[in-house]
Amino acid sequence: MAVLTILEFPDPRLRTRAKPVATVDERIRTLIDDMLETMYAAPGIGLAASQVDVHERVVVMDISDEGNAPLVFVNPVVEVLEGGFRDYEEGCLSVPGFYDIVTRPDHIRVSALDRNGEPFEMIPDGLLAVCIQHELDHLEGKLFVDYLSPLKRQRIRQKLEKLQRQRA
Repeated sequence: MAVLTILEFPDPRLRTRAKPVATVDERIRTLIDDMLETMYAAPGIGLAASQVDVHERVVVMDISDEGNAPLVFVNPVVEVLEGGFRDYEEGCLSVPGFYDIVTRPDHIRVSALDRNGEPFEMIPDGLLAVCIQHELDHLEGKLFVDYLSPLKRQRIRQKLEKLQRQRA
């Protein structure tokens, strides 16, 4: 397993739409393992393949307090269910150090393949529903900062660009 490099906003590669995975094979399982190691090392609770410059529809997450309940979603599809919306403070490994409130549907249904290519479905709510939607946005080339005002987004962009220049 390997810790992969996480792309940071405003890297244009984060805007690439991910393509469906044709077959869940050893290459995809290795990607999943590397993504989990990367997510835990960051540390974070979710990671989309797009964030590590692999533009395929793969997401990993673990919202458990102990970090011992990894979830894998290959080719995930979300359906919004009735039940209203909820505000959550979101952050992102690709937008390090910034958090803001995002309003998302509170009840969804997600269908996907697991790490073995077996189909499954779940109806999460709360934090898990938010995390799934956040990570699936990455697969569409969308970031949580896109939900913020243009002014907030520009300020975050400028601060991150400055930090990236200082690191270089």
